[in-house]
Amino acid sequence: MVFPKHPSESDLFLHSNFASRYARHSLPRFSMPENSMPKEAAYQNIHDELQLDAIPKLNLASFVTTSMEEECNKLIMESINKNYVDMDEYPITTDLHNRCVNMIARMFHAEIGENENAIGAGTVGSSEAIMLAGLAFKKKWQNKRKAEGKPYDKPNLVTGSNVQVCWEKFARYFEVELREVEVREGYYVMDPAKAVEMVDDNTICVAAILGSTYNGEFEDVKLLNDLLLEKNKQTGLDTPIHVDAASGGFIAPFLYPELEWDFRLPLVKSINVSGHKYGLVYAGIGWVIWRTKEDLPEDLVFHINYLGADQPTFTLNFSKGSSQIIAQYYQLIRLGQEGYRSIMENCRENAMVVKKNLEKSGRFNILSKDDGVPVVAFCLKDRSEYDEFKISEMLRRHGWIVPAYPMPPAAQHINVLRVVIRAEFSRTLAERLVFDIHSVLDELEKIHPPKVMNNIKEENKAMVETRVKNTALDAHREIIAQESNKRHKVMAA
Repeated sequence: MVFPKHPSESDLFLHSNFASRYARHSLPRFSMPENSMPKEAAYQNIHDELQLDAIPKLNLASFVTTSMEEECNKLIMESINKNYVDMDEYPITTDLHNRCVNMIARMFHAEIGENENAIGAGTVGSSEAIMLAGLAFKKKWQNKRKAEGKPYDKPNLVTGSNVQVCWEKFARYFEVELREVEVREGYYVMDPAKAVEMVDDNTICVAAILGSTYNGEFEDVKLLNDLLLEKNKQTGLDTPIHVDAASGGFIAPFLYPELEWDFRLPLVKSINVSGHKYGLVYAGIGWVIWRTKEDLPEDLVFHINYLGADQPTFTLNFSKGSSQIIAQYYQLIRLGQEGYRSIMENCRENAMVVKKNLEKSGRFNILSKDDGVPVVAFCLKDRSEYDEFKISEMLRRHGWIVPAYPMPPAAQHINVLRVVIRAEFSRTLAERLVFDIHSVLDELEKIHPPKVMNNIKEENKAMVETRVKNTALDAHREIIAQESNKRHKVMAA
């Protein structure tokens, strides 16, 4: 007879992890389980499944910060249970938020006195910031039209077709016509002259981008401002500008301090920036700053008093965590202008390392600019045998996430690979990335050998073709290459 074994203390510990029944069954997917499970088992199962995600530091598709100092991580965990909206209960957190708004506004040359508070708000990324800025423009335009006794039901917004999708969301969600200036091959940002041509008396603002998602390029906000000033003078309009500085707002002040794109230009009335990009904070924190109090209509600001005191608020949501706001303040005072400048310079230098090594290969055209967000956007010179999507797919085998995508309409026949150089991307990683890109290209060229005739002058083709086919070994290789190409086309289909 076999007697049951009573579990020992060590057995119980063992059974709470890999030897337990919780490791022998899949985690629930669609319905909440009836019974509980030990905390160790829940953690281990979820932890293990998350290992299948990409490594954040190697995700070069994202502009979002993936690494912060341990001291800041501690502050984040210490404040993770604070609801930011409880301003009366957490007055210090509110004060840190206001300090961030003031520091960022002054960085953008806002028109505020030494002891005067700036007008702005922390948001859930630049998407919410753009929604709030757009609503402010729409409301101000509507109020003006109503006062003049004119129709106010057909507002429009002018942007380039290279804008991030959040602008399309704003236009659709809040019923604003989106007028897009098409990009073209060789010019992948909004043309200021064409943008101004689209402006009419229903235009609530023109949105310029300081750091295009597609290639990191800065749009010419100064030229846009000058052209729009002239049109406003000729037509009697007062069309303003919003600058979407989600990516470039923490770069331009430190790398290009003389560049005029912010509140130094009179028509720039609001600016958004992503703290979780080059503001060097984890997702998701953004900021929206207005030039003056008059640029944010008072009828959009809500005053609530059921949390202990009167609280003015202008957000699309209510509750949100305090951690990222505190983390932003940590970075601003920890790094200062010196630290941010050094980090941005390092990012630019690493971008140049990647760019120059890609150029040396002779296989790519570079579509990004040296001045702008530290991004390297590039495309193949020859796509006859394989394309950018294949390179992106094969780089994943080395752990890299390098996105491939088509350019906006009117230039969408061009596919782009884009590498975002973030603060945590070291020189060693930059050099390793280039090495792996070359390895992938070498592998692809073994699968798809270049055609023998590609680099031969037209007048010599017939003679060389005869000589090649007279060699039995070369003829055999040609047959193999043809069969390989056929199999590739069948698999691709």
